[in-house]
Amino acid sequence: MKSSDFEDLLNKIARIIQKRDTSFRSAIPPHERLAVTLRFLATGDSYHSLSYTFKISKQIISTIIPTVCEAIVSVLQDYIKMPKTEAEWKVISKEFNDKWNFPNCVGAFDGKHIELQAPIHSGTEYFNYKGFFSIVLFAVVDAHYNFIYASVGCQGRISDGDGCVFSHTTFRDCLRNNTMHLPPPTPLPGRTDKTPYVFVADDAFPLSKHIMKPYPGIQKKDSKERVFNYRLSRARRVSENAFGIISSVYRILQRPMLLKTRMGYAGGVGSTLSAQLLEEK
Repeated sequence: MKSSDFEDLLNKIARIIQKRDTSFRSAIPPHERLAVTLRFLATGDSYHSLSYTFKISKQIISTIIPTVCEAIVSVLQDYIKMPKTEAEWKVISKEFNDKWNFPNCVGAFDGKHIELQAPIHSGTEYFNYKGFFSIVLFAVVDAHYNFIYASVGCQGRISDGDGCVFSHTTFRDCLRNNTMHLPPPTPLPGRTDKTPYVFVADDAFPLSKHIMKPYPGIQKKDSKERVFNYRLSRARRVSENAFGIISSVYRILQRPMLLKTRMGYAGGVGSTLSAQLLEEK
């Protein structure tokens, strides 16, 4: 992170995370609180390891990190939001067509399993089909890997598709109720039949008017179905690439979190990344 970015973020949250000095000791300054949190997110180091690096007890660090994360979410929540007008959706559609050669596409979505240590007394509640414990991050991404919607908190045993993670998001409700203000159907390039604007997804999600998924099975070479699957996969992998980028920056996502979970909240249209609060056991 650039020093200018650090100072900008610090200025936004300093008044929220600032603590008063007492007659017994001076409070840990905001810049150290932010530095500890960013170090934890960037490396995934344990609280015990961070205590040696910053000379702060792990008990204090366990209270600093959740507080600072909440403050960051509160001040940056407007940076992740869904388009609210047809014109904004059309801008995303044009970017998908220009960059990934998939017209009438307004986003790609997928789910990512975030690995964590099995919560106490949770049984198999967080145990997923991949063989480890996790919570699920559901996200919608534009053509440039920007998150425009995210919801995190579902147990790992719940799958991504219909009736599960996707069905419990406000995104699905808005899509089904036609409250997203998507543009009306328009013809594809070189065509006359009107086609609705769609989000692209993999086989785990339901096929509907505004959700496009690939043809199932293995298609014949040079067939129209195989060409379509190739084009759709090019557009859909944007979401997977976005997960890869965020994991490379925040390496806490690359190792099991030795944390316990609390009830999170689902992000809605125009809201920030939904954050499930995490604390060390």
